[in-house]
Amino acid sequence: MDFFNSQETLTTIQWTLRAIITFVFLLFSVKLMGQRAISQLRLLDFIIALIIGNILAHPLSDEQLGLEGSLITTGVLVILYIFSVFTSLKWDKVRSFFEPPPFPLIENGQIVYKSLVKARISIDFLLSELRKEKIEDIQKVSLALWEPNGTISVFLTPQYEALTPTDMHLATNAFTFPKTIIKEGKIDLKELTRDGKDDVWLKNRIKQTYNAEVKDILLATIDDEEKLKVFLYK
Repeated sequence: MDFFNSQETLTTIQWTLRAIITFVFLLFSVKLMGQRAISQLRLLDFIIALIIGNILAHPLSDEQLGLEGSLITTGVLVILYIFSVFTSLKWDKVRSFFEPPPFPLIENGQIVYKSLVKARISIDFLLSELRKEKIEDIQKVSLALWEPNGTISVFLTPQYEALTPTDMHLATNAFTFPKTIIKEGKIDLKELTRDGKDDVWLKNRIKQTYNAEVKDILLATIDDEEKLKVFLYK
């Protein structure tokens, strides 16, 4: 366990052990903090990611720095992060500090310049985000909100919204999501047996319909009506 402490030099094995332990420790730390920490990089998430990255990076590049202190410090930060998240869920004032409410950048087709200054973004950035949503005319936008995580939510004026089957009074079928039963030449038996099917049935169906073998298939899906879609390697 000498590699935990400050050393004049470290062997290749000791460097490797430091890297492995740090990786596993960070993996469990992020798992403990929850999916939010990596899916939504907000103020609190950004701070914790920045600090932990710096703390754990130094012992992995400098043998004269011990690893134990970095792990303890990171553990304390993880606890503080979790405490802050749960506190923000319980008290509105704390939540509004870490996650301030969204504010409008565009209202009724007009740019709110003060909000651009508050968000510290330029008109060019705003136009770029609108283009990503395939919106070429600002006046088509009823409301655009600057969200706490730095994204923009856009709502079009009703007359520019795409028509839906409900608008046209059309009957629709229930939503079904196809199940992946073959991926990269391997059958997912667990998913297949949920529909009361087995690999023999699947192989026969593929042979009859596509004249192919399972190993030739990149992806295969099946829906609730047993409609099979097969994508072969090319």
